[in-house]
Amino acid sequence: MTRLHIRNRGFTLVELMIALAVVGLLSAIAYPSYQQQVAKGRRTDAKQSLLELAQKMERFYTERGTYAGATLGGTGLYPNVSSGGYYSLTIVTQTADGFSVQATPRGTQVGDACASFLYNQVGDQTVSSDATLSAVKCWQ
Repeated sequence: MTRLHIRNRGFTLVELMIALAVVGLLSAIAYPSYQQQVAKGRRTDAKQSLLELAQKMERFYTERGTYAGATLGGTGLYPNVSSGGYYSLTIVTQTADGFSVQATPRGTQVGDACASFLYNQVGDQTVSSDATLSAVKCWQ
């Protein structure tokens, strides 16, 4: 009779370490890319809120003949936080014939490459000077 050799099926420690190294390497590359895409998706919150706020400012101007006196929050024209909660909204300037509004990142969005978004009565779409991406890339 021949003796059958029964071999344990499983992974060796070396195989397990190689698999963990590959997973670790892929995670190190994929996670930052994922974070950038999440931040990019949250920028939509700022852009949408600023455009809605600008629309409210235009209605205010139509009713009163001036942009001056418009407020945010509570009983104001629009909430002072974006709908997703990732940006604080402020009216930077308001005169009889012009305004500028800003969305500043808050919470998990702080430190985003686009920094703060700005919009005015003529439709200029800009970002603050501390942004590392251009206004064109941020607003697209």
